[in-house]
Amino acid sequence: HGWLHPLARHSVACFLTRGDLWCHWEEGAKVFDRDLVDADWSINNANWMWLSASAYFSQYFRVYGPSTFPQRYDKEGKYVRHFIPELRKMPTKYIYEPWTAPLAVQKQVGCVIGRDYPAPIVDHKHVSKVNIGRMAAAYKANKEGQSPAAQKRPSLESHASAPIKRPKQEHDQ
Repeated sequence: HGWLHPLARHSVACFLTRGDLWCHWEEGAKVFDRDLVDADWSINNANWMWLSASAYFSQYFRVYGPSTFPQRYDKEGKYVRHFIPELRKMPTKYIYEPWTAPLAVQKQVGCVIGRDYPAPIVDHKHVSKVNIGRMAAAYKANKEGQSPAAQKRPSLESHASAPIKRPKQEHDQ
């Protein structure tokens, strides 16, 4: 549709940058500039810098959880059900973490994780702690007047090695 709710924008920005994937904020800003009908270059870039904690936002340790953050504003998962047809029939209990649904439930609703809907690409609990550590080191170096060396950003594949806790699925065997 070319529009994304502001809270969803926050969640996406945090997930792609300091929260989970450790991507540079400019990559996400480019996508929003290109794809959102209400894109405004200056506001978009300022928001991405803010949400990635790259500029003037020092509370880098406050990370939006991709599962917990939306639950605060949409307990029933109406937004997810509207925009992700594969999850429309998923019980509310599992709507934000469908990979935790038992295989029988996944089959019943026609959404088997890893087949009909992708499995998680990272373990949020693990990578968010790693990234908070990276941010803490950078902030500490800056506070001490040191110029921290450019941190090499890991590839998406490096995150894939982090174990994801999900029930063993029949199709995994």
